[in-house]
Amino acid sequence: QVQLVESGGGLVQPGGSLRLSCAASGSIFTINAMGWYRQAPGKERELVAAITSGGITNYADSVKGRFIISRDNAKNTVYLQMNSLKPEDTAVYYCYARVLNSGSVRWNDYWGQGTQVTVSS
Repeated sequence: QVQLVESGGGLVQPGGSLRLSCAASGSIFTINAMGWYRQAPGKERELVAAITSGGITNYADSVKGRFIISRDNAKNTVYLQMNSLKPEDTAVYYCYARVLNSGSVRWNDYWGQGTQVTVSS
């Protein structure tokens, strides 16, 4: 199995910044995509940003120009630098990874437990 451990959430004022981290560990042969989703109260979970092992990135339109996703393949860790935060960014942020487990031929998706980000004055 694979565990994803997130950190870095919290309370921040509008216009502020936060950096989320997510480290994957366990039965990992290699990781393809890693990324972040978020879910606000009463809303569906939505993709925020994703990055492939080769560094190709994808962002939701609502965060383009404000958020930056990056990853350290050697550490199996993905980061999300969030700048110019807005109240509408308030949500639980979930990390995910598409993993090829050691000794397996099938890719599996794993999720973190979620970290709360609250943007409020």
